[in-house]
Amino acid sequence: MKLAVIGAGIAGRLLTWRLAKRGHQVTLYDKQQKGEESACSFAAAGILSPLAELEMAELDIFELGNHSMKLYPQWLKQLTTPVFYRQTGSLVTAHGSDRVELDHFYRVIQRKLGAEKASQTLVKKIAVAEKEEDLSHLGDGLYLPTEGQIDPVGLMHSVMNELEHSDCVTIHYGKRISTLSNGQIEAEGTTEAFDWVFDCRGLGAKNDLPLRAVRGELLWLQAPDVSIKHLTRLIHPRYRIYVVPRPNNLYLIGATEIESEDYSPVSVRSSLELLSAAYSVHRGFGEARIINSVVNCRPALPNNLPWVKTQSGITKINGLYRHGILLAPAVVEQAIKEFEQEVNQEIGNVQYAN
Repeated sequence: MKLAVIGAGIAGRLLTWRLAKRGHQVTLYDKQQKGEESACSFAAAGILSPLAELEMAELDIFELGNHSMKLYPQWLKQLTTPVFYRQTGSLVTAHGSDRVELDHFYRVIQRKLGAEKASQTLVKKIAVAEKEEDLSHLGDGLYLPTEGQIDPVGLMHSVMNELEHSDCVTIHYGKRISTLSNGQIEAEGTTEAFDWVFDCRGLGAKNDLPLRAVRGELLWLQAPDVSIKHLTRLIHPRYRIYVVPRPNNLYLIGATEIESEDYSPVSVRSSLELLSAAYSVHRGFGEARIINSVVNCRPALPNNLPWVKTQSGITKINGLYRHGILLAPAVVEQAIKEFEQEVNQEIGNVQYAN
């Protein structure tokens, strides 16, 4: 079939790739010029933590995230360019004065999953020093053995590389869609017909959906004096800071979530909060170098849940919120399944009518 995908964020890229692997001819429309890295996934930390997210998210996020965790290893093996990925678990801890918040975190997970399942298989109470000797000053914490991380930038580049070298994919860079409907797209005065259209525009679809922007800020630190191996979350009454270790002494520090469609640089307040919290986790961050800071805005619906809507000729995917990297494989698989079911039903109806 002749298909169109509008939007080249993580959902649009993965969707185009998986559709092409099924033998479809796919045209991908990217509003950015080739080489630009303005999609919100380029500002993601790549945390794959469906369990930790469950503290403030619905059970649907946990279930979709777990499914993505099964898909990622399979899909990554099919990419020509390797992508950093590991599933070594994560730590959740807190300073002594914030222990009540850590206890609350644990109770919420128990309540949502069921105490027996949460305590025996997914959440383990440990001394933080068991996993990270340098963090022994944090005392006790929680170990979530099933969680992992991925490099979103590497993933975005690797998938695009597959698309650019695929005989089944045509990419239009720098094209903004003015009108789309079931089976038809108008871009810069030119109209083209397709058998099916997939709308993955994110905030670009805010005129059609009740979307809001959620700003996120991330600092990249080069810290040769730090040797943290596990993704570490520090519980705080006002925010949840995360320290994401990458190869070569690189650490990603983030936490901020601001209800705003503001793409300006990282604020002084956010920088102070993030860096102070990082320093409290490990004193070695005091001599780290800030090598990058990134900001972007994620699309969220009122219920903060992802949305896949399929009807004759068009499938809409949106509302991945701050879970884009975590949920994208599962959401893409769901969208393709619904699309194929709808197409098969239409074919069956035509055959029945004849």
